Amino acid sequence: MVELFGEVAALKQVVGEQREEIARLKGLKGRPNIKPSGVDKGTEPPKHDKQEGRRGRGKVTPRVSIDETVVKAAVPAGSRFKGYVPFLVQDLVISVRATCYRRERWVTPDGRTILAPLPEGIEGHFGPELRRFVLMQYHQGQSTLPRLVAMLRSVGVSISKRQLQRLLTDRRDGFVAEAQDVLRAGLETSPFVSVDDTGARHKGKNGFCTQIGNDWFTWFGTRSSKSRLNFLDLLRAGHGDYVLNDAAYDYMRNQNLPAATIALLMAEPRTRFSDQAAWQAHLDRLGFNALSVTPDPVRVATEGALWGSVQSHEFLCEAVILSDDAGQFRIGRHALCWVHAERLVHKLDTFNDRHRAAQTRVRGLIWDFYASLRAYRLNPNRHRSVALRARFDRIFRRRTGFATLDRLLARLLANKAELLMVLDRPETPLHTNGSENDIRCQVTRRKVSAGTRSDIGRDCRDALLGLAKTCAKNGIAFWDYLGSRLKVTGHTGIEPLDHYVRARTRAA
Repeated sequence: MVELFGEVAALKQVVGEQREEIARLKGLKGRPNIKPSGVDKGTEPPKHDKQEGRRGRGKVTPRVSIDETVVKAAVPAGSRFKGYVPFLVQDLVISVRATCYRRERWVTPDGRTILAPLPEGIEGHFGPELRRFVLMQYHQGQSTLPRLVAMLRSVGVSISKRQLQRLLTDRRDGFVAEAQDVLRAGLETSPFVSVDDTGARHKGKNGFCTQIGNDWFTWFGTRSSKSRLNFLDLLRAGHGDYVLNDAAYDYMRNQNLPAATIALLMAEPRTRFSDQAAWQAHLDRLGFNALSVTPDPVRVATEGALWGSVQSHEFLCEAVILSDDAGQFRIGRHALCWVHAERLVHKLDTFNDRHRAAQTRVRGLIWDFYASLRAYRLNPNRHRSVALRARFDRIFRRRTGFATLDRLLARLLANKAELLMVLDRPETPLHTNGSENDIRCQVTRRKVSAGTRSDIGRDCRDALLGLAKTCAKNGIAFWDYLGSRLKVTGHTGIEPLDHYVRARTRAA
């Protein structure tokens, strides 16, 4: 009987494991991993707390002037005064103020009418403080337009939904231009940029929002496509020209454009075209549209001319482009994210214990190698670089007997130069976590408001979200930045953000 009970228990365990495996393969949730109760810790010996010697949060220092108020105490006669005990209280005052400016109007002897100007910062019937509050709540606070209207009305502001919409898009040219200047500064001076994209709705259609940035700046651009043509167009940072130079021709050769086709472009004296219409006319005259070969000569030539334009404006001349292995980002000096590379191994479907053991072994080797690369970034030297390259080959040339895993390792081995870019450029991060963190605000905005309906709204959203992220990376309060740009009375002066980006990059 004891043996039968043992066999039944073993069979139950096998059935349970098979059910979990079937659920995993079907994409269903497995059994919850319930952690032991905290009561169990009471029976264990106390552990030394490493944080006992750490300092507290420190003294609270408000960013505004402090008003002092003396609070009297009722004391019996004969008591002695022993000074004051400070107790700091921070509060917020929200009030609405309406001002009617009685502007003097004069008529000069020659018949001209002179009207007294409004105070600085007053444009329209809503003041700069209200504009700043609206922009702050909508873009950084991720509020919706109906909720913002309801909140303003509840505190006494007489405003309509249409008027609020205008406040969000007024003075857009200044913000959009500054965001573009930030992008240009980043592309000109940064040693690396990290890029990513996510879905975005615009005019009721699906589009894509591309993020470009690093530790000092962030920029967003929403377009209808996520192709390489689109990415190269964004990298021009507002310039509309097409340029044929050495960088353009090298790009075409790397994309396997026939030498005879490239020779047609090189034989022409004209190398710079002001806009897309002029470039397309040039290709038509050379007969590119009539060619039916692979790769598409019009597409490759256009991509090359766009890359030539990027280089001619001295953007990304020596910088590394770090991505998650999306094909449209593979241009110039390209590096790959190690987290996304390892995720391919992690997501492999395994079917038996041997496969799972091989997967676990390879994942362990990859993360150990990743830790060594992190250490190398802090103290790079040539000897360690050679050793790490040899170690990379040993990891990704191995054969585990798991065919799918072996093919994946061979694929990652082919990306050796991009995965090991950090050995040549130690300042390059090993992952794209920065991009994913930056683009999260666009994802939140998409979930909150679904999408934009006009090009003006799209550009304002992208510009202000990017400027808010750039302010945060440079230690600037977005509230102060908006006050400076809207000329709020008593505002803190903030220089153009591209100045901070250039200064931070030089200091790094």
